[in-house]
Amino acid sequence: MTRHRWVGLLLFLLLAAVWGNGVLAQGAARVYVIPVVGTIDEGLAAFVERSVALAREERADAILLEVNTFGGRVDSATAIRDSLLAAGRPVLAFVRERAWSAGALITLAADKIAMAPGASIGAAEPQPAEEKTISALRAEFEATAQRHGRDPKVAAAMVDKRIAIEGLVAEGEILTLTAARAGELGFVDLVAESRQDVLAAFGLSGAVVAELSPNWAERIARFFTDPTVSSLLLTLGFLGLLAEVTSPGWGVPGTAGLTALALFFGARLIAGLAGLEIVLLFLLGIGLLLLEALVLPGFGVAGVGGLAAIFASLYLSFPDASSAFTVIGLATLATVVFGAFLIRRVPKTGIWRRIALETRLEELGVPGDDPQDPVVHVGAQGQALTPLRPAGTVEIGGLRVDAVSEGEFLPAGTPVKVTKVIGGRVTVRQAKEG
Repeated sequence: MTRHRWVGLLLFLLLAAVWGNGVLAQGAARVYVIPVVGTIDEGLAAFVERSVALAREERADAILLEVNTFGGRVDSATAIRDSLLAAGRPVLAFVRERAWSAGALITLAADKIAMAPGASIGAAEPQPAEEKTISALRAEFEATAQRHGRDPKVAAAMVDKRIAIEGLVAEGEILTLTAARAGELGFVDLVAESRQDVLAAFGLSGAVVAELSPNWAERIARFFTDPTVSSLLLTLGFLGLLAEVTSPGWGVPGTAGLTALALFFGARLIAGLAGLEIVLLFLLGIGLLLLEALVLPGFGVAGVGGLAAIFASLYLSFPDASSAFTVIGLATLATVVFGAFLIRRVPKTGIWRRIALETRLEELGVPGDDPQDPVVHVGAQGQALTPLRPAGTVEIGGLRVDAVSEGEFLPAGTPVKVTKVIGGRVTVRQAKEG
């Protein structure tokens, strides 16, 4: 056989293989697997909603949720439930270990439910267990279960301990079902060992499986939108800005504070909790505070407006009032407590002096007749060159010095007297005339 014939034969076989693979790929069912693992939060909700939309756009034959969660936020679970009910594709759920609390609601939103041996589902009493919250969540469970032909009373008993079912749960207890018991009751469709068993049981044996996972941005968003981490970021942000307002110049604390706030809002942008308009509202608040501090004397409309804009932007970046007040309240309390401690203690430490890039002003002073007697010392008098709010610049013996007042506002031109010198921090008060 000539070389040209060999080349032709190889090309034919290659094209046949490609064509054959294409036919097989087109004929095989496609299943998109979405893991519902860990705490149910805003970041997970954003990931699941994106994954469901992708499965719908690419016309997947089915969506398989693989569930293992102790629960989490009810509002996030409700958002996931709604996206699953509107998926437009068959949704299967496989509870590998547990689907508790908010995880049970997500599982009930599936068209078909399978559980692994030893897995459990239920334990969905909300905390705090208030009548209004229990009533709303019970209705969600009942409606979701009823939609797929499951016993709504069994679903309600997972939420409300006042519901008793003879032979299953007594009044005063919250229902949690094992896989075996749920199968006996017909509350789930299948008890299966593996994903392959689940797919085979629902007519998807041999399906092409696409395993979805959160992208790096969604992983970061899940971490930084956690309520504890959010409180920590706000506290660090507030403390950093407080440190800069109460000391001259700009240093590490202010940069760290702005970085913490950028992480706080950036995570919420990615998770879809906040829009760009909320970030702009926060920046407006910062701008108004800077205007008040650097241009306008005293504390008036700009300062109040700045604080209002900042707290409004923080409030609007949370999905509900309860979450907002909890996180912002904790951050504010922590800022007050740690701020008071830092103002009293930290400036006296060598570590703070190095971080703040302070220098002993005695070394920068203009000596008088005695070389050991610096100009900047307790009792020295001068004049405010800029307004002190409370930080600013004063002139003492011909030397420009960064200083802070003892808390009061001092307009430019006010005669001042040095009351304290600690490292590079000079504190002054208004000098009495005469």
